[in-house]
Amino acid sequence: MDIVVIGSGVVGMTTAWRLARDGHRVTVVDRAPATAQGASHANGAQLSYSYVAPLAGPSVWFDLPKYLFGRNSPMRFRPTFELFQYRWLLRFMGACTQQEALATTDKLLRLAYLSRDVLHAASDIRGLDFAWNKAGKLVVQGNAAGLAGAQAQVEYQSRLGSVQQVLDRDACIRLEPALKGIAHRIVGGVYTVDEEAADPYRLCQGIEGLLSGDNSDVRFVYGARVRRLLRSGRRLLGVETADGNVLEADAYVLAAGAASRRLGLTAGLDLPIYPIKGYSLSLPIANDDAAPRVSVTDTEYKVVYARLGAKLRVAGMADIVGTDESIDPRRLGQLVAQARETFPLASTWQQMEPWTGLRPATPRGLPILNTSGIDNLLLNVGHGALGFTLAFGSAEVIAAALAGRSSPVPTDDFSLAAA
Repeated sequence: MDIVVIGSGVVGMTTAWRLARDGHRVTVVDRAPATAQGASHANGAQLSYSYVAPLAGPSVWFDLPKYLFGRNSPMRFRPTFELFQYRWLLRFMGACTQQEALATTDKLLRLAYLSRDVLHAASDIRGLDFAWNKAGKLVVQGNAAGLAGAQAQVEYQSRLGSVQQVLDRDACIRLEPALKGIAHRIVGGVYTVDEEAADPYRLCQGIEGLLSGDNSDVRFVYGARVRRLLRSGRRLLGVETADGNVLEADAYVLAAGAASRRLGLTAGLDLPIYPIKGYSLSLPIANDDAAPRVSVTDTEYKVVYARLGAKLRVAGMADIVGTDESIDPRRLGQLVAQARETFPLASTWQQMEPWTGLRPATPRGLPILNTSGIDNLLLNVGHGALGFTLAFGSAEVIAAALAGRSSPVPTDDFSLAAA
């Protein structure tokens, strides 16, 4: 079967890899000049299989004044004149209940564990150099209430296969000595031994290398902005690029991240995907002992840290500010200050690679997989901050659908209606 995959981020590239393994002829098209130039380029880099609780949770109601008016809040809202922003926010706030959050977590855990299994079983992927680090993840809490809530979540998730330990302050520091400088603001944490980290950009480059070559049935079309999806009734006829070319295939997979909503509208699809802006820093590690070896999440600042070879990746922020991809110096400065406080000697702080990207989020935090209402168009969109974590599992779902196999996860859990 000839298949066009729209998008060359980690979701699109893992989809192309999985479809190629099934023997399909695949064309990957992207407006960027190379792979993984959007949200996959320099994100938080954590493979957080057991930390998939959605952004929409009951705590949002208590933190709402801070999000609306706080200068240094990890989440920021700036109203636009776009009606869709308000539609999305209303659905998001409606999902901020304990019942909804737990139901969403259940579904995401199943998909995350599937993703982990697919990655671990893929010998060709395991042979790539993408700074894969299996040192586990430590989520530190700054107050007793937060630690109690984390313990309750650990107990809840254990029935679905999560293996996690609740640690006191001293145990956190023994596990990760680089945190000793902020021991005064840690009351405890949760350690998950089988969490991982890796560089999604290097993974995408590696997959491209695997799929390229004279005998390959995969081709990459870069620098080709998709203008619209050409639809007739219940079928797509092709993908039209800005230069007027039309890519035709038997089937199509939309995996274009934050751009998926715009493209969906050209085919009559109202995809509930809103871009949530995040920031990151990539820092050369100057002092090996002062940089974390396990992945760390600081819940007080909502900042994540991942060691990627000789670099430390720092990521945070969730700004609902439209499609603006420019770097706000104040937000970047806030991230730098928080990272320097936490791991002051890890880097010289003279060489920093700042980055910002748009995470494609649905109101409930569930990606949309499979169904689109168009017979030969499959959706692999709306992963929010979990695109890297869920990519291999999502690709498995898409491959199963195109091959007529049973879905490895319930299809209704990730339908357009469920998002």
